[in-house]
Amino acid sequence: MAKKNTEKKTKSEEPVAVAQALGKTEEFLAKYKKHLLYSAIAIVVILGGGFAYMKLIREPRKQEALAQLFPAESYFRADSFNLALNGDGNNMGFKDIIDEYKALPGKVVYFYAGVSELQLGNYQEAINYLKNYNAKDEIIQARAYCNIGDAYVGTGDLQNGLSYYLKAAEYKDNAYSAAYYKKAGIIYEELDNKAKALEMYRLIKDKYPQSIEGYDIDKYISRLEVSE
Repeated sequence: MAKKNTEKKTKSEEPVAVAQALGKTEEFLAKYKKHLLYSAIAIVVILGGGFAYMKLIREPRKQEALAQLFPAESYFRADSFNLALNGDGNNMGFKDIIDEYKALPGKVVYFYAGVSELQLGNYQEAINYLKNYNAKDEIIQARAYCNIGDAYVGTGDLQNGLSYYLKAAEYKDNAYSAAYYKKAGIIYEELDNKAKALEMYRLIKDKYPQSIEGYDIDKYISRLEVSE
């Protein structure tokens, strides 16, 4: 019987407990109403400011940057690397676009600038730009690594050149891997490591026989085998 009375008492106390909890909540809201209001306003302002920045500032700047990029890309495709890099007096080149907009028109601007510097024989500048480029595209990213390798070789740094050729060749086993392995083999020969050079050439023969490099790789292999 006592147990039943206890259960009834507990059940009867539940509304009281709920009421007390609600009362405390109301008291808290009343006490900190201004603070909560200011916090809510601050969040709205921050979100609104971010949205306004994206729509009113960043997007127009991006479109402006892309418009500037178009003439430079045209010069690049025409192999006019100096104009592509430095502009023609009326339109910006990649160098000015990077100074003004950074990567706003896309990281590809660093690739363009790096390749242009490489073609002009400015190897360290090419390395600096190309190292700022990264992309999910396996072909262009591998090409960027190869170009860094070319630039290092241009400076006489064969070891770093070799490491980037291998990095290019091994990057997601891309369509141009054979070409990069061949460059690595040639550098191994320059470093007087004929065994590793032969390894590169045999890899091309075994794995990429249908590639352009694969068609004439036998002469490279035969030359080194004869000299062993």
